[in-house]
Amino acid sequence: MLLLAAEACGVYEAFAHVFPAGPGHVLVEQFFHHEWHGLRAWDLVQPGFMLIAGTSLYLSWSRRSQQGIRWSTHFRSVAWRSLKLFACGVALHCVYSGQLVWELWNVLTQLAATTLIAYLIIRWPTIWQLLFSLVLLVLTECLYRFILVPGFEQPFVKGENFGAYFDYLIMGKHNGGGWAAINFIPTAAHTIWGVLAGKLLISSQPVAAQIRKLIWAGLAGLLAGYLLDWTAATPIIKRISTSSFVLVSGGYILLLMAFFRWLVDVRGYNRYAWVFVVIGMNPIFIYLFFETVGKQWFNGIVGIFVGGGLELLAAPSGLVLVAVALVSLFLEWLLCYWLYQRRIFFKL
Repeated sequence: MLLLAAEACGVYEAFAHVFPAGPGHVLVEQFFHHEWHGLRAWDLVQPGFMLIAGTSLYLSWSRRSQQGIRWSTHFRSVAWRSLKLFACGVALHCVYSGQLVWELWNVLTQLAATTLIAYLIIRWPTIWQLLFSLVLLVLTECLYRFILVPGFEQPFVKGENFGAYFDYLIMGKHNGGGWAAINFIPTAAHTIWGVLAGKLLISSQPVAAQIRKLIWAGLAGLLAGYLLDWTAATPIIKRISTSSFVLVSGGYILLLMAFFRWLVDVRGYNRYAWVFVVIGMNPIFIYLFFETVGKQWFNGIVGIFVGGGLELLAAPSGLVLVAVALVSLFLEWLLCYWLYQRRIFFKL
């Protein structure tokens, strides 16, 4: 969430202006989505978001089950939350466009669907949940390869694939950047894998065994995904969430989860964890804030005072951009800290 806030505050754009070429540009480029076929670090943010949401979903369900709350009762709560997530995702696109629009490409609308899918099978045995997630990837492959409509018969070409066709069916348009609303089907695998990770993390297995399983699962995802890409069977494309992308990105996130499980819970290195906890305790609130108030008003106000002051001092334009972005990010974090200190947590 902190990385997403940094994007909304223009941090990466500012550094891209400072480093238009050279090694610095290569590093900054990792904080932007790949144009199509390929993978950058920034392409892992949404899969991480989806997977962690699945882990949180399982922890919540497990806790409520221990309290005697039935699955059906909890389902109503999950369904209502998903509906609110969906509404917020649609509303955000209206804010982006400055008018009422019907667009379903936002991460919140995707998460609304993947959460419901993951919860519907949350009581299944682990092996069946895993198999179901793989079936979703196979289904995605079939949709893109076998539903070939004139004008949309190139499975892995931007704007000419099943994802774009599906968007025309439900929205009357397709995304110029190549994003597809049907992505909720393959990315549901991320949320399901998060559920499985949550089940593992609260199990009675030794921590060392948990970490080993996360590592092996992560490596398996990387191997399978990269093999599909390297053999040209299915290219890694984040914008339409190809099966190879889902496997590779899920693999990286599981390895990161294993690393932090070791770093925080085994090594006990958590001195600075509070910096992330502060913003993580109000994730949906801060996401909606920086995507609406932040972009529409707050960042500009910071630019007037911080940027204007630096310009009076004849500071280089690159320094001005970086300073405005970083100050905006810090102030948004400070807002989360203020809420955290007062135990104010917004939940959908």
